[in-house]
This record gives sequence, structure tokens and C-alpha cells, in this order.
Amino acid sequence: MYLALSIIAAVSIVSGLFALAIRPTHRRMQFALSFVGGVMVGMALLEFIPEAAIHGDIDRTMLSVLGGFFGLFLLERFIPSHCHDIAEGDSQSCSHDHQITWAGAAFGLTVHALLEGAAIAAAWHAGGSALGMGVAAVVLLHKPFDALTLVATMRLQEIKKSKIILANVFFGLTVFGGSLAMMFMGQVSSDAISVVLGIAAGMFLCIALTDLLPELHFHGHDKLGLTLALLLGLGVSYGITLTHSHDHAHHESHQHANDHHDHHDHEHDHVH
Repeated sequence: MYLALSIIAAVSIVSGLFALAIRPTHRRMQFALSFVGGVMVGMALLEFIPEAAIHGDIDRTMLSVLGGFFGLFLLERFIPSHCHDIAEGDSQSCSHDHQITWAGAAFGLTVHALLEGAAIAAAWHAGGSALGMGVAAVVLLHKPFDALTLVATMRLQEIKKSKIILANVFFGLTVFGGSLAMMFMGQVSSDAISVVLGIAAGMFLCIALTDLLPELHFHGHDKLGLTLALLLGLGVSYGITLTHSHDHAHHESHQHANDHHDHHDHEHDHVH
């Protein structure tokens, strides 16, 4: 797990430094975001939610998904940070009634990163390295766009280069914080894993829709190409799910419940 976290941190930091050198075009960003959005939607629906339901009940799982979705929605509503058009160099492209600020972007993206780190650790607890690597892969694919957003926002607001580099490195390392916090909790219960995975699914759905829907409604370029990029992302997410069997996790969860029931019956017989 720590190797995966190190790779994510390194890719995030390098992507931020990349934004200091050039400004990616809107067209290239949208192709990349369509692909990554497909991966995120597919992983949320095909991997996170089923796994969360196995470790908890379906009602709690869906409430967690809704909580993750709405929580991120509120964060973006009041502290806007998740905008990738700004990487092209237009400080107004992401603003409606208010302009995105580097401090707001840093705070919001840091919260994202901490929760992503917690989701990676929870996935490792839940399904071992296969599921954990799947979650880490999704975070890895999207992390460069967040780093680009942070650095581009700071550039547009004429922050000193030394401060930009420092903020970029700090942001790249925050994914460790969420994972370590989850690990320090010790033995994580099935209910806690279910809730964290459900929240992660809701967050990933919100992030993906934030990236995909504006392109669908407000831009008419490259319709076929962007659709194929989305389908490719969905295909990749499906391929990732094939590396991890939910039936195996369900069997382990069911066996654990049976063992607990047998232990309870044994104690009951002993009392009598």
C-alpha cells in the first residue's frame, strides 16, 4: 500500500511542476477527463458500492454514498476548488458569482486527498491488495488534474513560485495523511469499511459528474471522440473489477457471521 501511496504522491507533485512549465489545452484536458470520469463512475458503481454492501447493510451503504456525494457537493458549493478549465489560463472560466481562489482550491483539494487516502486504506482492509490497488489506480488517474488546478490557480493569482512549489509538494503528500489516519485506528470494523467505501463512491460520482456534465451541456466539440474516451474509461474500470471477486468477500463475511453465531450458541449452551 505504501508503494502505491508513494507513486500517487510522486505523480501529483510532478503534475504540479508540469503546470508551472506549460498550460494544457482545453481539448486535451477534456479527452483525459472523459476517460478518467469513466473510470471513476465505473469503479464507484461496480466496485465500491458492491464491496461496501458486502461489509455492511445496503441501506447504510446507500446513505453513505449519498452522504459522500452531497458532502462534496456542499464543499464545492461554498469553497469551490474542483475546476480544471482554469488550467488553460482563464481565471474566469470556472467562476459564476465568485472567482475560485488558491486558498479555497488548496483547502478543498486537501480534504479530497485526505478522504481518498482513507478510501485506499479502507479498500485494503476490505478486499486486500486487489481492491486496494483498484482504488489507488482511480486516485492516481485523477490526482494530476487536481495538482494542475491548484498550481494553475496560484499562478493566475501571482503567488511566488517558491510558495507554489511548497504547496504542490504538501498537496502531493496529503494522500498519506488520510491513509495513515485510517491505519492508526487499528482493527477497522466491517461497518466502518462499508461507510468509508460508500462515502468514497459518492465522492467519486460527484467528481466524475462535475467533469463530465459541463462538457456534455456546454461544449459541442469532439462528440464521438469524447464519448469513446468515456467508454474506454468504463471498460478499464470493468477490467479492474475482474481482478477482485466480490463472491469471495461475501463468503468471508458470511463465514465470519456464522462463526460469531456459532460462538454465541456455544456460550448459550454452556450457560444452560
